[in-house]
Amino acid sequence: MARKNIHIVPRGTGWAVKREGSDRASKVTETQREAIQSGRQTAKREGAELVIHGENGQIRAKDSYGNDPYPPKG
Repeated sequence: MARKNIHIVPRGTGWAVKREGSDRASKVTETQREAIQSGRQTAKREGAELVIHGENGQIRAKDSYGNDPYPPKG
């Protein structure tokens, strides 16, 4: 079974930590920083990818904590 990415998305006046494909947030925080910390812990525990969205909803950063879909070439 594929691991679900963890998304940090704006929600009202706060930020939500959502698992990809889920309608409900697993956590809602006041700041993006708090949401990123929570989402990063979940992504590390599950070996998933953390996808951070900006205030406009566009993806601004990704961090992989498991099987990196795009490992560095070297």
